[in-house]
Amino acid sequence: MTKQIHLAAHFPGVNNTTVWSDPAAGSHIEFESFRRFAQIAERGKFDFLFLAEGLRLREQKGQIYDLDVVGRPDTFTVLAALAAVTDRIGLTGTINSTFNEPYEVARQFASLDHLSAGRAAWNVVTSWDRFTGENFRRGGYLAQEDRYERARAFLQTTTELFDSWNGVEVVADQENGRFLDSAAPGRFRHQDRFFDIEGQFNVPTSPQGRPVVFQAGDSDEGRNFAAAQADAIFSRYSQFDEGKAFYTDVKGRLPGFGRAPEDLLILPAASFVLGDTDAEAQEIAHQVRRLQVSPQTAINFIEQLWNTDLSDFDVDGPLPSFDPVVEGDSIAKGRASVRQLAKDPVALANEWRARAEAEKLSARDLVIEVTGRQTFIGSPATVAETINRFVQEDVSDGFILVPHITPDGLAPFVDTVVPLLQERGVFRTDYEGTTLRDHLGLKYPA
Repeated sequence: MTKQIHLAAHFPGVNNTTVWSDPAAGSHIEFESFRRFAQIAERGKFDFLFLAEGLRLREQKGQIYDLDVVGRPDTFTVLAALAAVTDRIGLTGTINSTFNEPYEVARQFASLDHLSAGRAAWNVVTSWDRFTGENFRRGGYLAQEDRYERARAFLQTTTELFDSWNGVEVVADQENGRFLDSAAPGRFRHQDRFFDIEGQFNVPTSPQGRPVVFQAGDSDEGRNFAAAQADAIFSRYSQFDEGKAFYTDVKGRLPGFGRAPEDLLILPAASFVLGDTDAEAQEIAHQVRRLQVSPQTAINFIEQLWNTDLSDFDVDGPLPSFDPVVEGDSIAKGRASVRQLAKDPVALANEWRARAEAEKLSARDLVIEVTGRQTFIGSPATVAETINRFVQEDVSDGFILVPHITPDGLAPFVDTVVPLLQERGVFRTDYEGTTLRDHLGLKYPA
């Protein structure tokens, strides 16, 4: 059976995707950027807009990492404002389960679902570092084994709150300006290792019953968390072989949690570069990568692995000949640096040096190669064909597109690739439902 493709738009958050040097790169603070981005995605009949968020400005060598997105308005504020200037596109926000409380998050998402007529979605994330925790009253951070336990408890608690009005018969008494009910609406009681709360949830059941739940973790714990409780996964595996392996693994976990394959969508983040021909697109892609990895960006990236100040380092020459500093704190704070991700920094440095020597790459060129993010490169016809093949062959259920220019970088895809997918009959020509669950083909909560 031919699968329908799901498409979404990712407004970049804490990453180096955006080509800031391009005059077309817009603000990540002004509402106009969010409005234009969302309306372009809705014009393309995308399922949803995905808004990333960080809870603290990231630092390197004790200074703000100013090659990143520096500052971002509150997620709920932006999404509520977008609900007023869009009609159908889903509104997905990244909200942390480590440094928030269930009642507050449930109330905010239920309110957003009402305000948007059923278009709210929550990307549930955890936080692992003490640096971010310093911004919060509790401070510190959760141990690795506790992060997903708290996330599971958090999601279970918010679900109980979302469902707390179910079965309550509510009648409006307009004359007296109040509601009459046959049972106590919103009453809840939850007690576990992380939460001990009791009270009354004050937002009635929203149009979707509860928001669509996304999850983005990739560890074994994260995959099980998604297989048990999420509606969709925001995956980083957008290449064919690795994507197919991830898809097979996660979908295979669903029966163990009493779920069917269609109960969970897998949607990798994907970038794209378009040209009139495949050759032109490849040339543009090469230029884009060099703009994304500026000399300073390359230095900062290498510093993360070597854990050393390399301010005077020549990125057009070879990689450092000395080994990374393994002992001591990381010079990067608030970010999953390459040093933190590497099990053996010295071994990885040796691997990079060997590759650079074999392929005659400068330090900057090596960084460009190992941080490559471009997924779909080619003419609109080539990109449409490739996306369709990936979805039909179970590499994914669709893609969350990350343009390298915000807010207007999505427009070429909408104007040239989407019509080709529509001609193939694998992507909608118009919205058939009103809620995000409708767009995604997901069940409503019982």
